[in-house]
Formats: sequence, C-alpha cells, structure tokens
Amino acid sequence: MKIRNLKTFLLSHPMSKPTGPANFYYRTRTTLIIRIETDEGLVGWGETVALPGVKGVIDDHCAPLLRDRDPCDRRALTRELWGQSFGNGMAIGGVEIALDDLRGQILGLPIAELYGGRLRPRVQAYASAMNYIEGEDPAEYYPREAEKLAATGFRAMKMRLGGQPHDRDLAAAKAVRRAVGPDVKLMADGNGAYALGGAIKMGRALEELDYYWWEEPLPQSAPDYAGYEKLVDTLDIPIAACEGLTSRARFKEALCRGVMDIAQPDVALAGGIGEVLFIAELARLWGVQCMPHCWAGGLVIAASTHLISLLPDASWGRTTEPPMLELDHVENPFRDDLLVEPLQISDGHVTVPTRPGLGVAVDEQKLRHYMKSST
Repeated sequence: MKIRNLKTFLLSHPMSKPTGPANFYYRTRTTLIIRIETDEGLVGWGETVALPGVKGVIDDHCAPLLRDRDPCDRRALTRELWGQSFGNGMAIGGVEIALDDLRGQILGLPIAELYGGRLRPRVQAYASAMNYIEGEDPAEYYPREAEKLAATGFRAMKMRLGGQPHDRDLAAAKAVRRAVGPDVKLMADGNGAYALGGAIKMGRALEELDYYWWEEPLPQSAPDYAGYEKLVDTLDIPIAACEGLTSRARFKEALCRGVMDIAQPDVALAGGIGEVLFIAELARLWGVQCMPHCWAGGLVIAASTHLISLLPDASWGRTTEPPMLELDHVENPFRDDLLVEPLQISDGHVTVPTRPGLGVAVDEQKLRHYMKSST
C-alpha cells in the first residue's frame, strides 16, 4: 500500500463571544486538518495548530516526501520528516497523527494497541474551562461554571488567571474553591501573564487554597522558559509547564534545568504520539509527572485520549495520581461538530476509542462548510 496524496485544510469559525486567557481574547477558533489517502482508498486524519508557516511546511516538505511511500514504514518516515522540516514539531505532530490513524486502519488496531496496549479503557479528564469573557466578572461566572462542571461528573478543572489585578483574580479563585468544595482538583493557568514576583505571590495564594498545580505563569517567549527554575525552587505548589516545547531534545534540556514539576507535551505541537510517549518516559527519569497539553479539535482530543490511556499512574500506590486529559470547554465547533460520531464523554471521563486507528472520522461535508467560513 502506498500513500497517494496529502492535503491540508485550514479551518476558521467566529466565536459568539470574545473569550480567552489573560493576554488575549479568541474571536475565532482555527485549526489545521491533515488528510492522507492511500492508493487503496484508506484515509488517515490528523490535526495541528494553524500557526504561521505550519501549513507551508506540511504542504511543501512533508507531502512530497510521503507521496508513494509505504505508510507502515514508520521509523524511516519519522526520521525523514524530522530532517526535511528542520525539526518543526507542530507540522510533524499533525502528520504523525494522520499516519498513526492510517497505520491502525491498515493493521486493524486502535492506536493505543499500536503502541503496546492501553492501561485503562477510559481516561479521566479535567475540564479546561473558566476563561475570561469580555466585559464580565470572573468572580461571578467562574463559580457558576465550576458548579455545573462538577454536577456533570468532573472531579478536576482548570481556570485562567492573570487578566485582572491580583486581588480580583484571587477573589475568583477563592469563589471557585468555595463552590466545588475540597474534593475537586483545581488548577490555574497564568498563560504567561505574570512577572516573577507576581507569579510567586499568586502561587502562594493558590497553595493556601489547595490548588493542584500552577501552570505557565511566566512568559513562554523568554528563551526556553527562563525563570521557571526559581518558581519550582520557591513554591510548594507544583509548576506545570513546557506545552510550547516542540521536540524531545528541548524537553531533555528543560528537564535537566528543572523548570517544571509537571511536564505538558502536546501531541500536535511536539511531534505526535510516539514523540510524546518518549518525552513522558524521559520525564519519568527525573521524577516529573506528565500531564499532556491538549487545546484543539476532536482529532487531537482523540489522539490525546489514546496517548493518556498508555501513560502509567504516577506511582505504585493503592491510591495514586493518574494522568489526565485536558478537555477544552471553550466554544469550539471543531471539537463538537467536525467528527462523524463524537467521543464518548461521561462522569468526567472519556472512553478510549476501540475502532482501528484514531477510532473517529471527519465529516467531510462539515469540513467543507468550515473551509468556506474561513474564506
């Protein structure tokens, strides 16, 4: 079997309300879909971020390299993809997801079984929710949102902080803790909105509220997560970071420096499922938990679900800390509307698909609709 062609589809859709983290509002949601077809008519689907240059790398470098190649020739293709793209993990991530989807269909195996077999039939999800809404007060609607999520079965959830003065954001964090009680894991994401002093001040406040982790409060744009060592050394609350790193080599350097307590590689940003599994094992050598980042549409969520089903718990204890799936709860049609059948979500868990490959498929009529909305 040979790969016949690779096509990319840039999708965009306007949001009903400007919503986002501390430093900007999403006014549209975007994604980049990859479709790989073989000469026997099988189709593998992938997805990655629609950042500048990513589509060009896939179209100009990855597509010609893959044409007429055997999709099951995994090791050779992975090596050549990394070389041709000069290490662009965002481009390779989406392509590798599509190739894994294709290989699973060829071999009749779900992706989790391609990589050695799932450790659990469904994965715990945390609701990645409670974003800023333009013109509204988080202290009012964050706790309402948290209560609704808890009522549907979520026992872990994350909010955004850093978009207001310290006291107002802290009031929102306190209100959410009061709303859900002590038994729900709460996390906070600073999205790079803090200088070091402010990140430490908010981190200490979150420690008193028994928050589970404090995520990326310092800018990612500083070279290689500069300043994060100081956060790790100063605060007791675990620091989650490095969603923006795009290869195993950059994660190794970050782990050597001790910039995080929880590593957050993303299958779409860091080269695909195989690369993130390598990163997770690398992190384990430093005693660092792996809680993968996931902020995309249904294809990346499906790929991340397979990935997390493969990751072991943090310890051998009778009660331990399992890896969790980040499940975006911001308006996103590419999560809710693009798949032929949605993922099975109940009681704060996502069932790992059991059909071959990703176990999900794209509705190509919906794909064309969102392509038109982006023009």
